[in-house]
Amino acid sequence: MTIALHGSGISRGIALGAAHIVQRNALEVLEYAVAEPDVEGEVERLSAAVEEAKQGLRELRARIPPNTPADIAAFLDTHLLMLEDPTLTDEPKRLLRERRCNAEWALKLQRDALVSAFDRMNDAYLRARRDDVDHVINRVLRILLNHAPAKHESAEGSLEGLILVADDLSPADALLMQQHGIVGFVTEYGGPTSHTAIIARSLGLPGVVGVPHARQYLRDGEPLIVDGDEGVVLGDADTLILGYYRTRRDDRQKRVSRLAKLKRAPAVTLDGVPIELLANVELQTDFDLARAAGARGVGLYRTEFLYMNRLDVPSEAEHFALYKRLIEAFRQQPVTIRTLDIGADKQTSASVSSRANTINPALGMRAVRLGLKEPELALPQLRAIVRASALGCVRLMIPMLSHVDEVAQMRGLIQGIQAEYVAQGIPHDPDMPIGGMLEVPAAVMFADGFARTLDFLSIGTNDLIQYAVAIDRVNEEVSYLYDPLNPGVVRLIDTAIRHADAAECPIAMCGEMAGDPRYTRLLLGLGLRAFSVHPSLLLEVKQIITESEVAPLRKIVGKALRTTDIVRFRELMRSLSASVD
Repeated sequence: MTIALHGSGISRGIALGAAHIVQRNALEVLEYAVAEPDVEGEVERLSAAVEEAKQGLRELRARIPPNTPADIAAFLDTHLLMLEDPTLTDEPKRLLRERRCNAEWALKLQRDALVSAFDRMNDAYLRARRDDVDHVINRVLRILLNHAPAKHESAEGSLEGLILVADDLSPADALLMQQHGIVGFVTEYGGPTSHTAIIARSLGLPGVVGVPHARQYLRDGEPLIVDGDEGVVLGDADTLILGYYRTRRDDRQKRVSRLAKLKRAPAVTLDGVPIELLANVELQTDFDLARAAGARGVGLYRTEFLYMNRLDVPSEAEHFALYKRLIEAFRQQPVTIRTLDIGADKQTSASVSSRANTINPALGMRAVRLGLKEPELALPQLRAIVRASALGCVRLMIPMLSHVDEVAQMRGLIQGIQAEYVAQGIPHDPDMPIGGMLEVPAAVMFADGFARTLDFLSIGTNDLIQYAVAIDRVNEEVSYLYDPLNPGVVRLIDTAIRHADAAECPIAMCGEMAGDPRYTRLLLGLGLRAFSVHPSLLLEVKQIITESEVAPLRKIVGKALRTTDIVRFRELMRSLSASVD
């Protein structure tokens, strides 16, 4: 009998193959006392395990094919750096000596402390970094506990055509899957912002994560279907269902081929309205994907990755090197670099970590507020962006604005840097455009004021929606309220676009809503003319744009904005997306 399991689809596509169940032995860590004369021997055992873990990662990195994007290998480098971090290596030794306990228990105590700190973070991307801590420490624990490696971790053998089912997977596991010919994966834990998810998307491996007890419900060797689009896993599917998914898989491949023909086609609606299609990028792999999809530039470059898994603040030189590569990749196309957008709960320096226990960091010292409060965080990045402006069409974007005074303060910092560069003869663009993100409802309602103080605006729907409906979008108990089609949210977006247009200020949308084909026609009807989306979604959005007429869409959206009848509103929304797959 067919069994259906549900989770989060993190990498689009459909995979069909036999299940390969990974039954890693549970890491049962027990505490036991260590005699005083044996304490240093236990410290040495911990050091040896850390070195063995590092050697394993180095060997895996050496086996990565030369054509693999550099950013994928960088994930392994990140884990190697974590194994060099005193927070992971020295602190367990201190605990071991202090408590006279075994190495495994000291390491577990430190893992629990770090994971607890990450769990308190509000930002989903930052909170997902707890997975990296788990993966790295568990790698060392398995060595200390003498656990044998799983089959996919071995350099020998092939798992060609199989679907991996595991409790969780690390970035190293994702790379090994590709090397072994695995076509898809299912995990019981994990989320869409984990490093494993990012790698899986880059490698094109369909995957579903967060499927509770998957290994209990599925059998080794049984035929599986992984639907990364819908977040569904089907076990022991009958012939009819298998046929349906084979057809969907084949249709998807044909659709991808058809979409490829749109790469050089202009993004223009049937009634002649030109649309600007930009890309959201974070890793260098995204640069390649964006160019391949025909993006007309970068509407959002997230810089937070540079701050991950480190105790110091990235230097101006590090920032500049990254921005230089980005600008060179897109030549003379516009590149929008967003300034630091992390919360008070991200431990990058003593000044930041001192704020880590904020009760509600989503409403606390984060993004532009944090940069203005702690200029040692903001200035190296601002200096690098100003320098990089000499290399191409660079635009600076400020996140989470809530008051125009924040714009004035940021402009003051930037003008100070520019004056310094003029005195020193350092090349830069004195007219570099400065824009801001509309993510706070108050900022949307005052968008006309922001439009007069900024050169461009961008709507960040991810935060705007959760602030507008007063929910934490990663809280499972209330996440059902996170709805882009909430009438109040639609009215907020309409307000932002109307105010910007009235002030003749360019406005785009860079939130996830912009890249969801279900909402493309709604956004066209609201008057949005610039979309910034993940490269993998750009051609799907372009296809809908080229098959749409704006005039009738505006009429439907106008009716939806005027009605207070929720049933009628939903009918109008369905009529907009009825022909979208």
